[in-house]
Amino acid sequence: MNIVHVVGTGTIGEPLIGLLADHKADFGIDEVTFHKRTPLITERGKVNDLVRRGAVLAVDEDKRSSFEELGHTPKWEAREAIERASVVIDCTPVGNDNKAEFYDSAPNPKGFMAQGSEFGFGKMYARGINDDSLVSGVDRFLHIVSCNTHNIAVLIKTLAMDPDGTNHLTDGRFICIRRSNDISQDSGFAPSPTVERHKDARFGTHHARDAHGLFETLGYDLNLFSSALKLNSQYMHQIHFSLSLDREMDLDEVRERLAANKRVAITYKKSANSVFSFGRDHGYFGRILSQTVVAIDTVTVRNGNELVGYCFTPQDGNPLLSTLAATLWYIHPAEVDTRIDVLRPYLFQEV
Repeated sequence: MNIVHVVGTGTIGEPLIGLLADHKADFGIDEVTFHKRTPLITERGKVNDLVRRGAVLAVDEDKRSSFEELGHTPKWEAREAIERASVVIDCTPVGNDNKAEFYDSAPNPKGFMAQGSEFGFGKMYARGINDDSLVSGVDRFLHIVSCNTHNIAVLIKTLAMDPDGTNHLTDGRFICIRRSNDISQDSGFAPSPTVERHKDARFGTHHARDAHGLFETLGYDLNLFSSALKLNSQYMHQIHFSLSLDREMDLDEVRERLAANKRVAITYKKSANSVFSFGRDHGYFGRILSQTVVAIDTVTVRNGNELVGYCFTPQDGNPLLSTLAATLWYIHPAEVDTRIDVLRPYLFQEV
C-alpha cells in the first residue's frame, strides 16, 4: 500500500492533508494519515472535516483519551503511523528534532520531508528547480524550501539561466517584504513595519542562503544576498529583486522568459490584497500554486543588464506543490508529471 503520513495540521499541514485526501486516487495513494499533537475544541471542526474527506487520525497514546472526549476516533498511534507509512511529511517547526527521535530509526518509509525552516534536514528541493538532482535510493530526506526561497529560485532560473543551464547571474539581491502572520493565526502580528537582522555575513537572511543551497545541488555557486522585514499585513509576502547579469537583456526578452515558464504567473495588479483575493476566489482552497506572481509593470532593466522588479509570493502554494511532487517521486517516480496534472488549473499564467 502507498500510505502518506502528515505530521502537523498548521498552515502547511492542514491544506496538504486535504489536498492529498481529496485527490488520493489521482495521486495513486491508498491511505492518508495525519498526526495531531494537541486535542483542542477550537480545532475539532478542522479535524472532523479532514477525517470526513478521507484522512485518518493518529495521536500520541497518552493523548488518545483526550481526543476521544472531543468525539474523535483516532485509529493509529503516532509512532505506529510513521512506521507503516510510505512517505512521511513533517509540517511542524521541529522537523529536525523529530528526525533524530523518530525518522532516523524508522526503516519502512521510502522518504521523509520537512518544511521551510528545518535547515539541515536533508537535500533541499523545489519543484522545477532541482528535480534533476534527486537520486533514487539516496535522497531519503528532503528539505522543502520556504515559500520566499521558491520565489527567489524561480526568478533566478527563469531570468538568469538559459534552458541549457548556462548561468548569467553575477549578483542577486532580494528584499523579502513579509506579511506578519497567516490569516489563520492569532499570534505573531507585527503592529508596525519591523526589520530583521542580517544573521549570515555572506547571504544576509536564510532566504538567499537556502536559494544558494538549492542551486548548489546542481553544481552552481551563486552570489546571492537577501534582507527581510515584516509589514503589519496578513495578506501576502512580496519580494523586491535585483538580478545583475553578465550579458545585456532587454525588457522584451524579460517578458518572454516570464511568459514561457508555466510556474510563473504575471499580474497587472499592484496590491497584495488584490492578488490574495484572486487566490481566494480562483485558487485551490484559496491557494495559488504558481511559484511566483510577478508584478509585470514594475519590472524594468537598469543599465542594460540589471533586472529589477517586484513579485508576490504564494506562500502556501509553492511549497505545497513541491511537497506533492516529492511525494509522488518517492511512490510513482515515473509518473510524477501525469499524476500531478490534476492541479495544473491552479498554476496560473496570469493573476
